[in-house]
Amino acid sequence: MTVRTVPLALLLLSLFAGALAGCSQKLGPTATTVPSTGAGAKATAGNSSPAAADNYIIGAGDTLSVFVYQNPDLSEASVAVRPDGRISVPLIEDIMAAGKTPTVLARDIEARLKKYVRDPNVTVIVRSFIGPPSRQIRVIGEATDPQAIPYRDNMTLLDVMIATKGLTKFASGNRAMVVRRLPSGKEEEIHVHLNDLLKDGDIRQNIPMQPGDILIIPESWF
Repeated sequence: MTVRTVPLALLLLSLFAGALAGCSQKLGPTATTVPSTGAGAKATAGNSSPAAADNYIIGAGDTLSVFVYQNPDLSEASVAVRPDGRISVPLIEDIMAAGKTPTVLARDIEARLKKYVRDPNVTVIVRSFIGPPSRQIRVIGEATDPQAIPYRDNMTLLDVMIATKGLTKFASGNRAMVVRRLPSGKEEEIHVHLNDLLKDGDIRQNIPMQPGDILIIPESWF
């Protein structure tokens, strides 16, 4: 029986090549980097456009100005949105305004005016606003001036108390509660200490408010 001797250098070269092949199989597709400028990146960037919810929605009680370009007789400087959500302007007795943005309402008025005016150009301006009920903050109980307040961006509990002129002398401020409806439809109760906020300056009580919140301020027991 004849035994063939393999040179040492050839044996080492064979082992090294096998090790490289094994590493490349382990790395496989994970070693590939996907460029960030492909279609996926473009789709993500497309989601950064402003949400339609950021536009102001007209509500009953708002006051509008309706301006018809080059038609002063058809323009109205002050139009109240009635409790039924409608307004009346020249040539249009009733048109729904509540629940629409000023731009959408302007386009609707233009569509109605086309029967009388060639290519009408309408602008709707909100002069004073309350907003729809879903965008209001209601304050009930022992506030000096309980009312429904239009929500605005970054509104806090202290802003609400300033708008309602603080607490009455009968208020039990530290037993106050914010009732908030969650997206699931359930209600959350948030206990707040208004006395600590208004009298002691406890800024921890100055919670951010959300549209639709209800602030309940009970009367003192004694």
